[in-house]
Amino acid sequence: MVDTSDYPRGSSIMDPLKGILVAYFMPESCYDTFFLDFDFLDVPCLKIAVSKALGIGIILGSVLVKLPQIIKLMGAKSAEGLSFNSVLLELLAITGTMVYSMSNKFPFSAWGEALFLMLQTVTIGFLIHHYGRRTSIGLFFLVIYFSLLGVLLSPVTPMSVVTTMQASNMPAIIIGRLIQAATNFRNGHTGQLSAISVFLLFAGSLARIFTSLQETGDSLMALTYVISSTCNGIIALQVLYYWNSSPEHKKKKKSE
Repeated sequence: MVDTSDYPRGSSIMDPLKGILVAYFMPESCYDTFFLDFDFLDVPCLKIAVSKALGIGIILGSVLVKLPQIIKLMGAKSAEGLSFNSVLLELLAITGTMVYSMSNKFPFSAWGEALFLMLQTVTIGFLIHHYGRRTSIGLFFLVIYFSLLGVLLSPVTPMSVVTTMQASNMPAIIIGRLIQAATNFRNGHTGQLSAISVFLLFAGSLARIFTSLQETGDSLMALTYVISSTCNGIIALQVLYYWNSSPEHKKKKKSE
């Protein structure tokens, strides 16, 4: 146990890290509760600290969450098994969450992964067109998307439109995931879908249910993540079910 007898009541051995802890993990009152009163079982402060830590962990993970998918596409030089319509609906849902959170001035730790997921999902959308020999359509898709995003983030877009867009996330997520699930079922394999990306998305959406309730108190955000977790869970189950199936394996069986 650390000897704190040499520290006056108003100071702590954690003081050198106080700026970082208070800025990113907890309010000052919780810092005092933990490191001055040594009450590490204070439930409200524990909830805040766990939520903040999970939020930051999800954001850091989101930087790489779809990278395995992008690498797999580029390595195979094929987007077989991926549905562009599913990617487009997923992008709509991610964009809705990002714009809604920014408009409501929610803390970055409550939605920051949406920014990185958006960039990676846009890249996947482009690669689907590129490897389908429709590069010009892929470039047109990028121009249109970022132009619309600029309009949505500008003061011209009324808050009612932003809220409606967030509410439409739920059907967009459901339809988008069902399209991908149907594509997997029809093909009898998950194609170039990355298992790592699927499982990370599933875990992240589950954790976001807690963090969205804790940090924003917004039931619409929480419900969106409940729906997202359920749909991502279906795709994750398919990845496990079709684990030993692949496009090459299917072609080999057909030729036999």
